Amino acid sequence: MTFGEKVVDFNKTLHYGGELPDGFDVLNPFFDNEETLTVMTSFYSKFYNDVNHRKFIIGINPSRHGAGVTGVPFTDTKRLESICGIEMKSAHTHEISSVFLYDVIQQYGGPEKFYSEFYINSPFPLAITRRTPRGSLNANYYDEKPLFLAVKKFMIETIKSHIDLGLDTSEVFILGKKNATFIEKLNAENHFFDRLTVLEHPRYIQQYKSKEKQQFIDKYIIALNNKQ
Repeated sequence: MTFGEKVVDFNKTLHYGGELPDGFDVLNPFFDNEETLTVMTSFYSKFYNDVNHRKFIIGINPSRHGAGVTGVPFTDTKRLESICGIEMKSAHTHEISSVFLYDVIQQYGGPEKFYSEFYINSPFPLAITRRTPRGSLNANYYDEKPLFLAVKKFMIETIKSHIDLGLDTSEVFILGKKNATFIEKLNAENHFFDRLTVLEHPRYIQQYKSKEKQQFIDKYIIALNNKQ
């Protein structure tokens, strides 16, 4: 099987059946929208149609406007179509983390080059939402200790499944400093990766450091080009 076929199979069988603390829900885009399966399959067929090993870029968990819709991490429908050449007709989304990451991808050499070397996903690869008086909001797996403890076992098994796709475990790139504190603990317990490189999360950069955006893009590209 190609790397892409393995990813598609993983996504098609992805299911979280554990308990969650009150107020939290999990959204599975592969069950919620039939077209998500179609565009996700097209994406991995286009960019991962080989058996090459790749480095892992690990996020937090998908947002409801990014991979929570497209099924492709850090990819909203705008960049799925404009940069990856895959149209999604049933939804139209804009996600700020996607904006930054695709600026990195373009300056790295484009999606073909980037995705031939890297695989992006999350230790909890489904969207988590929190119910509030204002409606459902995005949540992170580490927002509350009971939430993390509830999903920890699933996260460990998921990281193992990611590695089994064909990942190079000599180095992992972790997006987000708080995310890194949790991944570092999981790695210390399970010895997934030899070296952990931490990068600021795209959302943080877009929201709070937009004037320094190019400096962060350069930081990403230097880190990703480090062939140690």
